[in-house]
Amino acid sequence: MSNQHIRDGVRRAYSAVAEEPQAEHPFRVGPEFAADLGYPADLLKDLPATSVDAFTGVSNVSIFADIPAGARVLDLGCGAGLDSLIAARRVGSQGSVTGIDFSEAMLSRARQSALEAGLENVQFRQGDAERLPLDTASIDIALINGIFNLNPARAAIFDELARVVRPGGHVYSAELILREPLAPEEQSDDDWFA
Repeated sequence: MSNQHIRDGVRRAYSAVAEEPQAEHPFRVGPEFAADLGYPADLLKDLPATSVDAFTGVSNVSIFADIPAGARVLDLGCGAGLDSLIAARRVGSQGSVTGIDFSEAMLSRARQSALEAGLENVQFRQGDAERLPLDTASIDIALINGIFNLNPARAAIFDELARVVRPGGHVYSAELILREPLAPEEQSDDDWFA
């Protein structure tokens, strides 16, 4: 399976979540999943459903990260924008959040969510994690909620994070990691979410 085949498949899968979050997907989606990962229920109810319904992360990185007021935050692989909205509230009017994703369908949801939430300190941009549309040393805090296992260009992603995060800045990342190989009956050449 080529890297481009994987990227195209991942883009299709996540775009399908943005287009129909209530449909069946090969991974968990939505507010119940977010609550199971530790996002406070009252916070999820207070955020636009446009974002919460299409949540697809692997942890509650925007909750546990140290995000000070006034910080410039990158939410890499922002999806429908849940972590971006939380970070935008945490940094306040003096800070800013840039959410980057490669799925235009997800970005459309994220932008709508920011409008619904009335947040003006967050923007969403299309881009690839290995070629970030950001200036060097322009970010104080980077949040990454589960993209490394779905992108074959991991070394390039780390290089880009080193470029855009300022010296002394911080990167908070969460990822799913196998501790041992999957049993043969669980393995699939066609479904890398299995």
